[in-house]
Amino acid sequence: MNTAEFLRSSRRIRFALAALLFLASLTIFACAGGPDATPGATHVLTADGTVNPVMHRYIDRGIGAAENDQAGAVVIRLDTPGGLSTSMDDIDQRIINSKVPVIVYVWPQGAQAASAGTFITYAAHVAAMAPGTVIGSATPIDASGGDIEGDLGNKVKENAAAKIREYAELRNRNGDWAESAVFEGKSATATEALELGIVEYVAEDLDDLLAQVNGQKVALASGEVTLATADSQIVYNNTNFIEDFLNIIANPNIAFLLLSLGSLGIFIELMNPGTIFPGTFGVISLLVGFFALSVLPFNWAGVALILFAFILFGLELFITSHGILGISGAIALVLGGLILTSDNPPEFQVSRWLVFGLAAFLASFSIFIAINLMRIRRMPAQTGPETIVGRTVVARSALGPTGFVFMDGEYWAAESEDGAVKPGENVIVTAIKGLRLTVRKQKPPEGEQT
Repeated sequence: MNTAEFLRSSRRIRFALAALLFLASLTIFACAGGPDATPGATHVLTADGTVNPVMHRYIDRGIGAAENDQAGAVVIRLDTPGGLSTSMDDIDQRIINSKVPVIVYVWPQGAQAASAGTFITYAAHVAAMAPGTVIGSATPIDASGGDIEGDLGNKVKENAAAKIREYAELRNRNGDWAESAVFEGKSATATEALELGIVEYVAEDLDDLLAQVNGQKVALASGEVTLATADSQIVYNNTNFIEDFLNIIANPNIAFLLLSLGSLGIFIELMNPGTIFPGTFGVISLLVGFFALSVLPFNWAGVALILFAFILFGLELFITSHGILGISGAIALVLGGLILTSDNPPEFQVSRWLVFGLAAFLASFSIFIAINLMRIRRMPAQTGPETIVGRTVVARSALGPTGFVFMDGEYWAAESEDGAVKPGENVIVTAIKGLRLTVRKQKPPEGEQT
């Protein structure tokens, strides 16, 4: 690739990068904020799914919108199996420091506030559950999904227990049961939770909840307020486009694939300048992949190894390494994929099947291409000047020593190197200099006279 082609390729990549960032900025700006509502309204958020940075972003935005609109309360309809402890801590802090009362309502029937969801419920100013819901099972687990053993396990559990007991004292809830949910993994139904003092209300639906909590005094960080929710305006602040998009791509497997495909696309573009699609697709894939990683805990060493793997795959096509570079690329890709999210809970880790499968496919593909390139390089030339030397052509004029010969339907200037040649005689091409052939007479078969 010459300098001009490289510059053209670089300009396309920079243009795609600038366009994507511009569109992303516009989308984020357009999707920010919340619904218009009158002061004193009740804002309703729906947080269902895994506790992750996207959920924290959504709840933070929702509470912020309620504060800006001077809402009377925020209801978070919660249904979660748990998730990242870091995101849970961020959500807890946002709720505790909210300037408006936050009501966590485990909803709908069949929902749960498990693990991290238990902490979020305990952090709320008011806690409620729908019939047929459960809460609990808040024991911390390690990255493999098992119990954390030894001194580290004790430290983690003690810290979690102290945290939830503090929430219980802050909200006047059952701290003993909260500790048992951490140490023993206990759970409770809605009815049991009400009887044990885990939550304050069991409500059939949102209207029933707002009617029950009406008039309750709530202690905020800024002072005590009284809930007036019975006849308040209800506004639903659902997830916006960016949050929905992040929920889709905030998956370690998708992020890993995007980084891998993005690196491959950019490499193809650099090696074949002028093919616009691979480069543009690669830039967009990389950017979306990093966007996905922005809401996932990850290790930069894993990212570096993934990018390095594709450099090795590319070098395999140009350097005769007998597969060493391709295998090294596969090893780097496997290590990168495993390290990328290794410190996360199982649901936030890249699938090992995906890592090994993709690495094996790419390694096999790059070695296959390299073998075929070597085979092609060793084949005799099929076109070009090299294919002319050694061919038998016919003299169309006398060569004495110069004249013309006929080859492949064309007349060529020729010069005989071993004397005169009559028209119609066969001669053999021995060299080519520019557009002039050097020929010699064809020797007759043995036994024939010339």
